[in-house]
Amino acid sequence: MKKLVVLGLAGLLSIPMVGTAQKRTTKKATTTQSKTQSNAAAQAAQEKARQEELARQQEAQKQSEQAQLLMTTSAAANPSARPISPSDVMFKKTVWRAIDLREKQNKPMFSNGKQISKLIVDAVKRGELQAYRSDTLVTPISAQEFLANMTPAESGGGLTEAEKAAGFDAPAADDGWGAPAPKKGGKSTAAAAPAPVVSNELLPNELYKMELKEDVVFDKKRSRLYHDIQALTLIMPAKYNSLGFEKPIASFKFSDLVRVFRAHPEEAVWFNEQNNSQHKNLADAFDLWLFSSYITKVSNVNDARLDEVYGTGKKGLLAAQQAMEEMIEWEYSLWSY
Repeated sequence: MKKLVVLGLAGLLSIPMVGTAQKRTTKKATTTQSKTQSNAAAQAAQEKARQEELARQQEAQKQSEQAQLLMTTSAAANPSARPISPSDVMFKKTVWRAIDLREKQNKPMFSNGKQISKLIVDAVKRGELQAYRSDTLVTPISAQEFLANMTPAESGGGLTEAEKAAGFDAPAADDGWGAPAPKKGGKSTAAAAPAPVVSNELLPNELYKMELKEDVVFDKKRSRLYHDIQALTLIMPAKYNSLGFEKPIASFKFSDLVRVFRAHPEEAVWFNEQNNSQHKNLADAFDLWLFSSYITKVSNVNDARLDEVYGTGKKGLLAAQQAMEEMIEWEYSLWSY
């Protein structure tokens, strides 16, 4: 009897010990499983980040190859949309014209949401149009440089080197709203918020100035005068330039522009206000000369603009009118009756 009692007590005492061991084993298994899941999640996150980085690199390489191909193709292309054989050219004069898209006659090219400047900027951003540094069309520029040229520079408010050396650019002890400055050697309690990326590039309705470069050519085979457009330049208006004068943003080959106009007929619209069923493509509008402009420069030995020779204001406009009439008169004088 005593032996049975002793065995019963031993059995009762062993039960909690077995339960505690099972709990420890279960807890250890749970911890191991949690660590395994955490490691798997970390590996999956690393693999996802690696795949995203690889995709970004491939996309960047693809964009670089496309930009290089566009640059090569554009450089080899003729700037004229309808080139005339040099053997047929009896007379040629290079003329620069200013186009103000705010004028009533130019409004069809500058309709709301379908501005010609918007179409050009979007085409450069998409990688469909090659921009050049000047209307010589020799030095191509990247889309990033084009956008930088289109962004007005911040004016005023900066410190001189002497003021920076004197410590005026040191951070203030208070942020102006009562927040205490962090203690020396201590850590700041609030993390610095990243500065928001703000784009200051001009809007399409602010790019209302353009300059057109053309070759006035007399074709002796067809016996007529042609206005062979070579390049179109976007101009930053003087009021958006901190230096106070108009600044060229970028130039484009007219043949490249015609290709973009034809590829996007719904966006490249010359708006016909009198008959909405007869809107025209911008390429046709330039061919038909459906815009207003005035001459700013005629090729000369000093490469001088008319306002530099005759002065600005009324004198410059009269000189532009005279230059246009001289070309018309030259064409008329070729004929005899």
